[in-house]
Amino acid sequence: MPLSPDFSIGIDFGTSNTVVAIADPQGNVEALTFEHGGERLKVYVTALCFWDERHGNGLRTEVEGGPWAIEQFLEGLHAHRFIQSFKTFAASATFKETRIFRERYAFEDLLSAFLRTLAHHGGSRLDWGAGNVVIGRPVQFAGYNPDDDLAMQRYRTAFGRLGAEQAHYVYEPVGAAFFYARQLDHDATVLVADFGGGTSDFSVMRFSKAGGVLRAEPLGHAGIGLAGDAFDYRIVDKVVSPRLGKGGLYRSMDKILSIPNHYYANFARWNQLAMMKGSGDLKELRELARVALEPKPLEKFIDIIEYDLGFALYRAVSSAKVALSNHEETDFRFQGEGVDIQAKISRADFESWIAEDVDRIAQTVDEALAKAGVKPAEIERVFLTGGTSFVPAIRRLFVDRFGETRLTSADQFESIAYGLALIGQSEAPERWAVTN
Repeated sequence: MPLSPDFSIGIDFGTSNTVVAIADPQGNVEALTFEHGGERLKVYVTALCFWDERHGNGLRTEVEGGPWAIEQFLEGLHAHRFIQSFKTFAASATFKETRIFRERYAFEDLLSAFLRTLAHHGGSRLDWGAGNVVIGRPVQFAGYNPDDDLAMQRYRTAFGRLGAEQAHYVYEPVGAAFFYARQLDHDATVLVADFGGGTSDFSVMRFSKAGGVLRAEPLGHAGIGLAGDAFDYRIVDKVVSPRLGKGGLYRSMDKILSIPNHYYANFARWNQLAMMKGSGDLKELRELARVALEPKPLEKFIDIIEYDLGFALYRAVSSAKVALSNHEETDFRFQGEGVDIQAKISRADFESWIAEDVDRIAQTVDEALAKAGVKPAEIERVFLTGGTSFVPAIRRLFVDRFGETRLTSADQFESIAYGLALIGQSEAPERWAVTN
């Protein structure tokens, strides 16, 4: 059944996962679910898989998204391109397009393709031309020197193609704050910390209730293009890359030179790994392997790219990170197509690798408080959302500033989308929209 105009839709388009929520005028809210493999999923993986299929005498490019993209990728029945975490390109002026088989895709083309797969699998309830549509955006987009105006232009183009031309764009932590505020029975000043895959965003909100109506005043926002993916990168950089040739040497004429590090920067970012196949990087790596003093590590690197092992490696790294949130030490193991990487990782080592990242996140928290004109003692509750909030070093950051008793959290995937949908049911959803 199509969605009634009285309903509102909240869309949390994330670096790693995307969640869509629907709210009714009575304040009831639920996540849109996707039937896949006998399961009802509330999370739609932010991934795309393109492949060629023969139709008649020619080839046609097909595309799938979410868990269907992963399924297509793992089946490997066709030549394909698997793209993940492409949100990190949103604010990059240097990212113009990528070639996928015979076509060129700008960022808005990738996002449109992804949204179409989501709409297809979401069914008739997902009508982005009906009711209020509220779309989340980070306070600070990821990437070097991010261009917020460019990112928002690309968002509006992509969502507009699916009928959401009149959508409101709201800071993601504000959405999380609305979700949390339903629990409040008194006035309160709240710090919302939203840790995504690519960004960490913080908002200070003042909530009050009058006549049973929740009112919210945003006091200050700050964000940084650094979060869970950056922590994964530290594991890759310290554990994986050295076993794939980083720091190695090669011979050029009569000189011994270091293998360039930029290949490993690309490799550590999952969204760029698949794209190395279609660029000149793979050819250059093969040439380097022929003249390397120790070619085998580089040959493993090439195998990971050629056999599309990035996703499996991503899962191994992510699993190690999660394990270190619960244990002082974990055994890292990755195997595939003859590549075998093993290492023991201690929490102490991991925390030393991410120490500078945690310091930058702490500075961003302080920036949000300063913009709000609020001292840590004046924050009544700290609402944490996102998987990175479970990393012990991050947890300690907030305990040290605010105390354990003031911390609370909710479902790491759904809270933002729920809050965005609830904003769509508020008196004036445009009041919360970011205008740029």
